Amino acid sequence: MPAVAIPLAGLTVVATLIGGRIGLRFSDRLPTLLALTGGIVVAVALLDVLPEGLDAVNDTDLATGLVAAGFLGFFLVARLLVLHDRDEAMETLGGERVGMLGAAGLSAHSFMDGLGIGFAFGVDSATGLLVFLAVISHDFADGLNTVSYVLRRSGNRKAAVRWLAIDALAPLLGAIVGSQVAISDQDLGYALCVYCGIFLYIGACDLLPEAHAQGSPLRVGLTALGFAFVFGVTRIAGI
Repeated sequence: MPAVAIPLAGLTVVATLIGGRIGLRFSDRLPTLLALTGGIVVAVALLDVLPEGLDAVNDTDLATGLVAAGFLGFFLVARLLVLHDRDEAMETLGGERVGMLGAAGLSAHSFMDGLGIGFAFGVDSATGLLVFLAVISHDFADGLNTVSYVLRRSGNRKAAVRWLAIDALAPLLGAIVGSQVAISDQDLGYALCVYCGIFLYIGACDLLPEAHAQGSPLRVGLTALGFAFVFGVTRIAGI
């Protein structure tokens, strides 16, 4: 029942928008939000994206090489975007560019979530519903992550809203494509491994250091909560 994937994916749009709205509402507490979203992003990379990528690629050396390429590639692009930014105006522009780059990566992941829904319903309804449950469970966090990352990098609320809209629509578009077009598991695995490296950089090298620049038991707890949330979602998806 591939056609069922599309209306269900529409529900992920709502979940993403709710998460992003909360991020915008509490933007004055951004470091605290970053503690949660940083934990979620790293946990998604390690507990969700990486295992799926390894299974699909079926070559550990190649898969880990792609993860490293994604990490290093994002790092190099981010540095190039801000390398020559010396005055305040140029530094802000560079931050916006990096924020856009990270938001694009998160949105691409949301698109692939939608693809997963479409592909799963092509297998059978039970598998499709299980994948849908996993996706909608973390799409709330995806909206929160996207808004938090753009605000962290640029402080530009309009840009954050634009990227939230893109991220919210991405799984719906992915489900539409996944219901109509076939893609090999191996090619999907290549992309997942690269995204894993990107998310590791965003979470571990950008969001978490900012969140924990000052000691706070609450922020430590929120980071652990982010890991626990993703762990629970992945366990549900593995039933």
